[in-house]
Amino acid sequence: MASVKEIQDRMKSISDTMKITNAMYLISSSKLIKAKRNMERVQDYFNTINRSIGDILHHMPDMEHRFLEPFENRVSKDTKEKQRAYIVITADKGLAGAYNLNVEKMAEREYKKNPNSKFFVIGQVGRNYFLNKHMPFEEEFFYSSQKPSLQRSRNITTDLIDVFKSGEIQEVYIIFTHVENGLKSQPTMMKLLPLSRDEFSEENMGLPDGEEPDIAEEFFPDAITVFNQLVPITMHGIIFSALTESYCAELHDRMVAMDGATKSGREMLQELRLQYNRLRQGSITQEITEVIAGAKSQRKKRL
Repeated sequence: MASVKEIQDRMKSISDTMKITNAMYLISSSKLIKAKRNMERVQDYFNTINRSIGDILHHMPDMEHRFLEPFENRVSKDTKEKQRAYIVITADKGLAGAYNLNVEKMAEREYKKNPNSKFFVIGQVGRNYFLNKHMPFEEEFFYSSQKPSLQRSRNITTDLIDVFKSGEIQEVYIIFTHVENGLKSQPTMMKLLPLSRDEFSEENMGLPDGEEPDIAEEFFPDAITVFNQLVPITMHGIIFSALTESYCAELHDRMVAMDGATKSGREMLQELRLQYNRLRQGSITQEITEVIAGAKSQRKKRL
């Protein structure tokens, strides 16, 4: 059994750790409020861009473009495996529950399916995971996951579109953590390029079959030129939205993890206090017993 001094040292260590976990909980909760506001604004921006692309495809259903998936009856019969690129969004820090591990495991599964793919990893935790697992990734691609910004996502978009245009890759995917509601998030993989026609169908635009949009848009100088400009903006918006969502999920998971750690610390302290009180009570009882025994022996000597 541990001594009184060992229990005191352990209680002090747990109390100091609880101060850290509680501080991290408060910091994450304050950052999460701002991150959620940003996520709501991003969603409006993303929906507006999607509607614009959907309107172009609605008026030009037969349009073919390298940024668009080909029609099913025009898909190339070339059996050569398509080269893929994956953007993997992780955190720069740990202590966020299973947030990082869930995304890393999904990326690892994709790597086993497509070992020749290119992986663009965002976040220091993800890079360390890839290094430890000896999974190759683009080392010159370095972006932080903290404080997502439009400029950062724009730079990522530019890098990926350049690789896509060069023909090195034929498909681009993004792996991130999607926030379903205030209490639940899960790792998600989304296809970025080429754009899926189904994603911009009338059903997904919220229009019944055969119904025209309320406002017919005009494209200048033409729809193709506008489409060429909108696709990078759409990809930019998706990446920014994914970065923002992932950051919200990271903060939320860190809050939950730190709150759980603080509660566990309280339970451990309670158990240690009981042990400490038992040992102290036993020590005091032993001291009293020794004093009484000593007093009795002294009386016997006098007699």
